[in-house]
Amino acid sequence: MSGSMKVSRRSHVPPFAVMEVLAEANRLRDAGASVLNLCAGEPSTGASDVVRRRAIELLEHGDLGYTESLGVPALRRAIAEHYDRWYGVELDPARVAVTTGSSGGFVLAFLAAFDVGDRVALARPGYPAYKNILRALGCEVVELDCGPETRYQPTVSQLMEAYYDGGLDGLVVASPANPTGTMILPSELDAVATWCADHDVRLVSDEIYHGIVYGDPADGTPAPLPTAARHVGDGAVVVNSFSKYWAMTGWRLGWLVLPDELVGPVDALAGNVALSPPALAQHAGVAAFSPEGYAAAAENVARYAASRELVLSRLDDLGWSRVAPADGAFYVYADVSADGLDSVTWCERLLAEAGVALTPGTDFDGVHGGDWVRLSFAAAPATVAEAVERIVAWRRTL
Repeated sequence: MSGSMKVSRRSHVPPFAVMEVLAEANRLRDAGASVLNLCAGEPSTGASDVVRRRAIELLEHGDLGYTESLGVPALRRAIAEHYDRWYGVELDPARVAVTTGSSGGFVLAFLAAFDVGDRVALARPGYPAYKNILRALGCEVVELDCGPETRYQPTVSQLMEAYYDGGLDGLVVASPANPTGTMILPSELDAVATWCADHDVRLVSDEIYHGIVYGDPADGTPAPLPTAARHVGDGAVVVNSFSKYWAMTGWRLGWLVLPDELVGPVDALAGNVALSPPALAQHAGVAAFSPEGYAAAAENVARYAASRELVLSRLDDLGWSRVAPADGAFYVYADVSADGLDSVTWCERLLAEAGVALTPGTDFDGVHGGDWVRLSFAAAPATVAEAVERIVAWRRTL
């Protein structure tokens, strides 16, 4: 009988709790409840009009067949030009691999860079898919306990300790990070990248929240951000996506910036795994790099900034005294242990009793996450404001 047949050990990864919260929120909404969703890191605006118009043109008249495995040349060129525009980094488009979202990018990068048994370090708390993908691929995950003393980012001293404790083959960093929103300073990223190069440790830099930072110039141009694209010559890999800054989550479009030695392996893997990324998303995605596309994204960031300020101004009312610095992205990561509930129970009750969906910290930290929750302010500002009022009122009932 099929029920007794083998299931691979590699598939035994924990589910993504945010998706379970989202499913319960949708069930309650379908049953007629008023539910405010602040659990998913998904911009409420969706793709810009310029991207949508281009997609309509393509649906009516475009060739939407298979593309090159690493992406259409026009999009790879546009991404390379983006690095020159934002970072002053001259990038050969041949180093750019377009992927099926950043998720597909991580799978390809990890497959190309690491073998079964390789040890890869990452920060805790952090995005759970990193460790789950790595473990499914047979890698050993080395979690670095990163708290407020390191601004929730890994340090060279932590890397040295892990390296001499058993060796390291890779490091995954994220800036701005999920769930904390903290960022790596340029000098810190340079130090980490240099250390990795000197010790033959592959650096993989998650930069999908680049552009979503606060305290930027008034013209909407993002402040200079440290990018590992400056270190690809030393073996670093950059992962990015259209999902966050350009609000194109469901389009499933991302990219990698690769060192020379990984371009061929990623090309071969991509052709076997998915043939090519979605053609419609690729061709329409070129429009995201137009002046209108950048302007729409900057308007979104201004909305996030207003929602962020609203949440931070109500921390006392929310009873959140320990909060990670929300430098970028669109999250507030807060300690709720003062309410006397573990974070899973806290989130379950908040959803059932107040109709607000947040994510428990257990998704991001298997050691300390029971004390923490993540609030996403990527929703519409009015939704964020009402959700805060509901949380404040609900806490009075505890």
